Amino acid sequence: MMSEAAQSFEGLLREALAPVEPPSDLAERLESTLTNITAMAADELEAWELSAMRDPRNWVRPAAAVVAGSAAGAALVLLRARRRTGSPTPDLRSMRATADDVRDGAERVLRDLGRETRKIFGDR
Repeated sequence: MMSEAAQSFEGLLREALAPVEPPSDLAERLESTLTNITAMAADELEAWELSAMRDPRNWVRPAAAVVAGSAAGAALVLLRARRRTGSPTPDLRSMRATADDVRDGAERVLRDLGRETRKIFGDR
């Protein structure tokens, strides 16, 4: 009786923890959402008046806009850089095999991140 319960429980766990393929448009939806958050944060900062700086109670909205915009922008840069590599989850061994050395790989990643950052924030 106990083994049946254990097998049933194990079967339920297998079913619950089975890998699930994400929707095909997940990356596009995520990129669109991050772009919208970044744009809304930039709009909030543009609308903020410097004269309001005197009262610390007015610092919350601009501070939140900076944090949200920075986080969304950084996530957007990483998402676009990862998409550029062509692999959703790069394997360390494959990265080492394709790069001549660690410095070459790091320089390439930094160039990609810089290029994506300029694309996103260059218009502002």
